[in-house]
Amino acid sequence: MTFTVLLPARLASTRLPNKPLADIAGLPMIVRVAQRAALSSASVIVVAADHADIVAACRAHGVRALLTRSDHPTGSDRLAEACEQLGLDGQDRVVNVQGDEPLIDPALVDACARLLDERGDCVMSTAAHRIESAAELDNPNVVKVVLDAAGRALYFSRAAIPWWRDGRAGTASGEAPLAPLRHIGLYAYRAGFLRRFPRLEPAPVERTESLEQLRVLWHGERIAVHVSDSVPGPGVDTPEDLARVRALLGG
Repeated sequence: MTFTVLLPARLASTRLPNKPLADIAGLPMIVRVAQRAALSSASVIVVAADHADIVAACRAHGVRALLTRSDHPTGSDRLAEACEQLGLDGQDRVVNVQGDEPLIDPALVDACARLLDERGDCVMSTAAHRIESAAELDNPNVVKVVLDAAGRALYFSRAAIPWWRDGRAGTASGEAPLAPLRHIGLYAYRAGFLRRFPRLEPAPVERTESLEQLRVLWHGERIAVHVSDSVPGPGVDTPEDLARVRALLGG
């Protein structure tokens, strides 16, 4: 199994300015993420950055980085440009590890890449884990996913899906017949599809939910989903998240 890990990194962040360069135990966050990704089976690790400062920070620590356009509307557009620069196309495998996941599990990266390799009927793969609390299920910032019988995504939503009608009505006891799943924002792609994706028309449901992966389903393509037994480490979106991760990593 041969694949490339791409890490999109954008300097501008409304909630945490200069997020990729935030210091975590003496290293920029984007370098921490790249080092975790390098523990996977990936043959190549590349940061796709929107600013020369990110590229310089990566190269100073031996991490390969590409400078991409600063005006890309989404991370997928940035990755598509990176694929073009690297000459990746067709059936080449690409795993998108978000640049704000310094605790990403390398085994989960491998699992997504392996699943895509096994599923010729899917252009992408991603991951999910079981939701254990009602608070998570009801939180619109926690993205949920429902699968079909073959383990492919039927739908992603910020709403509580599937809706356990009888349980919510208080008329049933025990566990729901289908455990809700939280989507993990880790993706593997066939590079040819990733390069084509930004040219697909955005979907109405994508705009409604503000979930880019819904464009894939809306255009009739399929996404395989790996269900993990473990909960991934926290990502970094806010100053509070950064403080939590610094404490976990001793910095």
